[in-house]
Amino acid sequence: MNRPPPYFPQNQLSPPDENRYKKFKFVVAGLIIAAIALLVGIGVGVYYLIRWIF
Repeated sequence: MNRPPPYFPQNQLSPPDENRYKKFKFVVAGLIIAAIALLVGIGVGVYYLIRWIF
């Protein structure tokens, strides 16, 4: 039972996608824009809430 572990190939079976980095940048940019829109929406909501209370 003193044998090496089975061989797992280290390379991918399919070639890497050339547009992978571009897609990643679009996803990150979309998340940043969504986070900014959420923060702006919270700010506007707090403004109108304070205006409504006072």
